[in-house]
Amino acid sequence: MSVNSFNSRSTLKVGNKEYEIYRLDALDKQGISTKHLPFSLRILLENLLRTEDGRNVKKEDIRALAAWNKTSKPEKEIAFTPSRVLLQDFTGVPCVVDLAAMRDAMKQLGGDPSLINPLQPVELVIDHSVQVDEFGTANAFEMNALLEFQRNKERYSFLRWGQTGFRNLAIVPPDTGIVHQVNLEYLARVVFVHESPGKRVAYPDTLVGTDSHTVMVNGLGVLGWGVGGIEAEAAMLGQAVSMLIPLVVGVKLTGRLREGATATDLVLTVTEMLRKHGVVGKFVEYFGPGLRDLALADRATIGNMAPEYGATCGIFPIDKESLRYLRLTGRSQEQIALVEAYAREQGLFHDDKTPEAEYSELLALDLASVEPSLAGPKRPQDRVVLSQAAESFSKALPSLIKPKATAATSAASAANNKATTKERWEQEGGSPAAIGVEDPNVHEHVPASVKDSLKHGSVVIAAITSCTNTSNPSVLIGAGLLAKKAVEKGLAVPPWVKTSLAPGSKVVVDYLEKAALMPYLEKLKFHLVGYGCTTCIGNSGPLPAEVSQAIDEKELVVASVLSGNRNFEGRINSEVRANYLMSPPLVVAFALAGRIDIDLRKDPLGNGKDGQPVYLSDLWPTSREVEETIQQSISSEMFTKSYSEVFQGDERWRGLAVPKGETYAWDKDSTYIQRAPYFDDMDVKPAPVEEIKKARVLAVLGDSVTTDHISPAGSIKKDSPAGKYLQEHGVKPADFNSYGSRRGNHEVMVRGTFANVRLRNKLVATEGGFTRHLPTNTEMTIFDASEKYRAEGTPLVILAGKEYGSGSSRDWAAKGPALLGVRAVIAESYERIHRSNLIGMGVLPLQFPAGQNTDSLQLAGEEVFEITGIREVIDHFAAGRTVKVSAKAKGKDPIEFNAVVRIDTPQEALYYANGGILQYVLRQLLATKPQAVGV
Repeated sequence: MSVNSFNSRSTLKVGNKEYEIYRLDALDKQGISTKHLPFSLRILLENLLRTEDGRNVKKEDIRALAAWNKTSKPEKEIAFTPSRVLLQDFTGVPCVVDLAAMRDAMKQLGGDPSLINPLQPVELVIDHSVQVDEFGTANAFEMNALLEFQRNKERYSFLRWGQTGFRNLAIVPPDTGIVHQVNLEYLARVVFVHESPGKRVAYPDTLVGTDSHTVMVNGLGVLGWGVGGIEAEAAMLGQAVSMLIPLVVGVKLTGRLREGATATDLVLTVTEMLRKHGVVGKFVEYFGPGLRDLALADRATIGNMAPEYGATCGIFPIDKESLRYLRLTGRSQEQIALVEAYAREQGLFHDDKTPEAEYSELLALDLASVEPSLAGPKRPQDRVVLSQAAESFSKALPSLIKPKATAATSAASAANNKATTKERWEQEGGSPAAIGVEDPNVHEHVPASVKDSLKHGSVVIAAITSCTNTSNPSVLIGAGLLAKKAVEKGLAVPPWVKTSLAPGSKVVVDYLEKAALMPYLEKLKFHLVGYGCTTCIGNSGPLPAEVSQAIDEKELVVASVLSGNRNFEGRINSEVRANYLMSPPLVVAFALAGRIDIDLRKDPLGNGKDGQPVYLSDLWPTSREVEETIQQSISSEMFTKSYSEVFQGDERWRGLAVPKGETYAWDKDSTYIQRAPYFDDMDVKPAPVEEIKKARVLAVLGDSVTTDHISPAGSIKKDSPAGKYLQEHGVKPADFNSYGSRRGNHEVMVRGTFANVRLRNKLVATEGGFTRHLPTNTEMTIFDASEKYRAEGTPLVILAGKEYGSGSSRDWAAKGPALLGVRAVIAESYERIHRSNLIGMGVLPLQFPAGQNTDSLQLAGEEVFEITGIREVIDHFAAGRTVKVSAKAKGKDPIEFNAVVRIDTPQEALYYANGGILQYVLRQLLATKPQAVGV
């Protein structure tokens, strides 16, 4: 119940139902103007009004947000409580593992384990594990699904238990759809309703998700973005997400797309424009008369790529088009009526009369200026006009040619570069080596003669993939119509092109079949390979052996073309160095051409059955053709039917052996799923906060150490601690899989923490995950040293420079150090979210005095550390207090300084006093019976 300082609680009647709402105009009536606020900040303002409790959310926070204007800087921190949490299987497994471990702990402490459930609705979609092994055949989907289950049986059995074992956790089984498309088409409510005895509260649907492309749903007017696992777990357990009131960039859209331009061309144009402007860490909001003719699916495409243009979100307001889409996708009339009534009542509905809000920065885009484009060969923001594709590839070719690594140092450097490429994106899921699982039982072959045809620029992968575009009927129908015309002309896809169709929902195949376009796509080998992310996240599967051999022998720079959102080198396939993003119709066109170094505006795709050249202009469907086909082939009944079975899964899913009981029956021999150890030896009441004494330094690090350096990522090396552990447990190196796939096993993950090949620890000369065990002065891996220190009862400390923990938010960048025995980090400055994550895992973040660092204080890292005054700071919390740090080296006077405790809020102090956020929540649940927010 809100404190309701501004008397904003009110009632809204829609149909025959009444809803409690928190009115934004209550502030206006008290002389606090809100009319100038952007759409996104109005949603945040309602969130604060509704969750005001006098502790996490105070009336001063509400005043501060209402007072935001175009000159405001992102300095004020607020607590945002999302309506729900969205997970995919790759990043979701550890969250469910932690919940299951909490149940064990609850039982051990004498409580009721059935009380441990997500307190906010959680939806997990299994979409990151299917790989394109079989392609170009009628049984490709079935074969890929079978292999997916064989490889992921342990993980899926665990998630199947979670599906039945937890309340408030909905799991969409494998081979059903892509998380963001399922969210857009089915899960998103736009206006959320929480029902409890005698009360019904309506408020904006908001969310956080463990995948950066959670922002796709921004296209529907739903505010949300991607976060790390610890923030997601905190939100699942009813805790607020800490954030700064952001800068908001307004993008005014005018005009309409010209004939031949697609939503993909538009989003690549937007990505290029916003990257040049600079929107990192900012909200982006779209408005203006151009919305009138911009379909909802086009908006979702633009929202989807917010991570690529660097924004926290890319949101559109609610308008008539939003309501039309809700009707199309089968939402109930009652829900649609509520969305419209609520949005209009709260000033969240956009129409021609909506006044322009204030924005920190303002940009404009005339949609008529968008022209057919692609992006590549390495970055999503590197847009290339279609007619300049060949020129672009030729310019990039020298930098893409693989250098001959004749010296051992060159080889090592190449390996290092490859690793860092993997780590940049592995949190999104997929296979970090970018060829997924190398299954010895899977072999694809094409005629040996393809070797003679392959050259620099040959297209070897053509994938209609990714929620970015497969959620958009206009570009998929466009691809189908282009395929139809190509087949009728007698064109075929060359044998060296690995083709695939992997849509984000089953509705796509339904409407392609209704439009009679699937046979034409299949004639060009674009058979259905799976419902999942596939090629877009690197699960493109191995290339046919003959193609791989030609690439290797001739040292070729070959290309992939895909309708995805990321194209970093090494992401799509480790053998493919040039990767281009484009619309699905262009994917089909370049597949037909078989090469990227072609000007499709004037060069023929090939010769037809009449021997005459066939050009792209001969095949490209008109906007009218596309629109007429959509009208004839897509209905709301398709969505209703498809999503009525969304949680059921196929026979393989339903047939999985599922352990029974309120607590999970852990398999001690599993190398994928193990009980998280965070609650071992936990008592009902927290022990008094301890000072840190006789601590040793595990690593001395420099500036800008990122979560990539800290978090386990990439492939698992045979001779690494994690590799040795797996081999000791009977896993062959060929079956190691990646760190990401084994996130549910802390034994693997802790061994990969600080193991990045580029980590530079000043305690040793060797680059990588090494340190010195200081008492014996012996160099060893960081994990092995931590084990020795643990046996000796020695707590550990990390010393670091500026911006410690920058980069993407990674849960294991905090979980890993905590499990290694790190009790404190002393750094010059922190990335805000990583600092919070450390506290969430019970690690103390300390900051050197202003202007001081390891060098100025002459700290070598070989000293014995004592940190005192911690208990006093926590028990009598005030932000900005200090503790005393004493570092004593043998035979030298101690180095002493006061470090600032970077526990910044009373809530964080409670987390730390309890040993971490999970322990805090567990004790809260032991003390009170919580009420979940359900639907």
